[in-house]
Amino acid sequence: MLFDSTVQTAPDYSHELALQARGARLVAGVDEAGRGPLAGPVVVSAVVLNPAHIPQGLNDSKKLNEDQREALFEQIVACASVSVVVAPPSIILSHNIRGATLWAMTQAVRGLSLLPDRVLVDGRDVPMGLPCEGLALIGGDGRSVSIAAASIVAKVTRDRMCAIMDCDAPHFGFAGHKGYGTPQHLRALTEHGPCRHHREAFAPVAAARVRLTVVG
Repeated sequence: MLFDSTVQTAPDYSHELALQARGARLVAGVDEAGRGPLAGPVVVSAVVLNPAHIPQGLNDSKKLNEDQREALFEQIVACASVSVVVAPPSIILSHNIRGATLWAMTQAVRGLSLLPDRVLVDGRDVPMGLPCEGLALIGGDGRSVSIAAASIVAKVTRDRMCAIMDCDAPHFGFAGHKGYGTPQHLRALTEHGPCRHHREAFAPVAAARVRLTVVG
């Protein structure tokens, strides 16, 4: 099922309330971080908020700065049911990025300590295998506080993983660009070739692998 795409100025709890009015008891929000980068995992979070303790300031993680995300992350994990699933480059290679994201979404929902009756998913796709009905909400991280919370948890988790990747392969600068195809990253790919954190099927990575093989 696909919710309408009416623009909102900020996320709220209205979509969750609408589902509860139709019989849902627990509503989860689901979002991902990291579909576009050339390296690192795609990270998915599922969150069931406590309606009596919704952190103030929840929004699309891209609209928040790092300090705001980190502070909200701590509040979310302290007062909500949270699940996080990581799809590493090997899963992305075997499932493709869309398939890996949908797989992780299903696993994240199933990993919640409080299993929901309905799931609000950011975007147009509803993953298969959910334990309940899923509803796609276009621009959901800017419309539903549950999805916004999931987007923050996924983003903070992935950023922390990129910092660890940076320690493992410092010449790529993962802590700064988070695996995206920045000029710095592309130069490092050309100079060093892909590392174990890169997504082999993504075109710039595959091209760098070919160049490395030819030179070698």
